[in-house]
Amino acid sequence: MLKGKQRSYLKTLAQQMQPTIYIGKADLTDAIVKSIDDNLNANEMVKCQIQDGSELDPKETCSKLAEQLNAEFVQAIGHRFVLYRRAKDPSKRKIELPR
Repeated sequence: MLKGKQRSYLKTLAQQMQPTIYIGKADLTDAIVKSIDDNLNANEMVKCQIQDGSELDPKETCSKLAEQLNAEFVQAIGHRFVLYRRAKDPSKRKIELPR
């Protein structure tokens, strides 16, 4: 569970990121979920954008994915949302969270 200071730090990092995953009319497919999982394994944080024409709600989608992928909901603004999952291997950690 993220603390307020940690979530704020991740939000600051997310502002500089461009979305790496785009969710279209097909909504959440297994391929998109796998892609998000792979992105979390590689980068610890992923920013997704829900394209126009999709019926998905960003907050609901992010919460569902966070639960499914054992990740943390960081934020959802407009059609974009951010997920974070700490790398299990300490040598692969890229993001150092404040205490």
